[in-house]
Amino acid sequence: MKYRKLGSSDLTVSEISLGSWLTYGVGVERDSAVACVNKAFDLGINFIDTANVYGRGAAESFLGETLASRKRDSYVLATKVFFPMSDTDRGLSRAQIEKQIDASLKRLKTDHVDLYQCHRYDTETPLEETMQALSDVVRKGKARYIGFSEWSPQQIEAALAMKGVEKFVSSQPQYSLLWRRPEEKVIPLCAGNGISQIVWSPLAQGVLSGKYLPGAKIPEHTRASSDSMGGFIKSWLNTPVLEAVQKLKPLAKQADCTLTQFALAWVLREPNIASAIVGASRPEQLEENAAASGLKIDPALFAQAELIVAGAERVS
Repeated sequence: MKYRKLGSSDLTVSEISLGSWLTYGVGVERDSAVACVNKAFDLGINFIDTANVYGRGAAESFLGETLASRKRDSYVLATKVFFPMSDTDRGLSRAQIEKQIDASLKRLKTDHVDLYQCHRYDTETPLEETMQALSDVVRKGKARYIGFSEWSPQQIEAALAMKGVEKFVSSQPQYSLLWRRPEEKVIPLCAGNGISQIVWSPLAQGVLSGKYLPGAKIPEHTRASSDSMGGFIKSWLNTPVLEAVQKLKPLAKQADCTLTQFALAWVLREPNIASAIVGASRPEQLEENAAASGLKIDPALFAQAELIVAGAERVS
């Protein structure tokens, strides 16, 4: 496993990180989930990403119990705040940030997280209030650093321009061979301001593994076949996307790796990306994913891949 510095922080994170969206505490049986966490540590994965809203606290509670026996300095822990936790608890107001960080820490069974992220931008709360509240979380020792997910360039710039507040060190965008929108503005803006990317859905919910075939029945025991995990992936399951992905397989073969590893290595080719978050329901999936770290692949193969998938888009 290779490691990269997270923005302007002193955190060093594994190039492949373990996520818990739709999986732990929700879609994956507990024994399998524990096995995946243990395998992650065996593989050198030190970065674990979650959010309070995942399973309405279930993912954090699972991780708190599973990580309790490990030394706190042996892993980098990130969580998020914004989405509704009840009919009245949502957003990035000072009251919510103060309430939700304490609730997250209690579920995670720790006195601090390494990274506390705004899960989205809150248009109903003044940015000054949010940034001051996040800064207080850091200054009270409840989080070491702060980050955001899916903020616009204008929102990022406004936060960067603010005086007397903690600075963001991470951005968490969706990014993959099939979703390259952050390249235009977000990545260049962040790269110039000490902010690294932590990528979610680098495999387009598993579509870039190549296991979903055009016109074929969805394989059993996959994310797309799961009632609890399959909602988001369905937007990728259209014929143009699936046909394009199948055309990538010969390129991966030339690179002497699996298509999954090829797609992850493509993401990691970008220096501003600190880590690619993967979800896993079985330990062997993590083994395959982790092997993408440090892969040296001919840039010409990546260029061919980009041409193949150009125009292949998900449907709403």
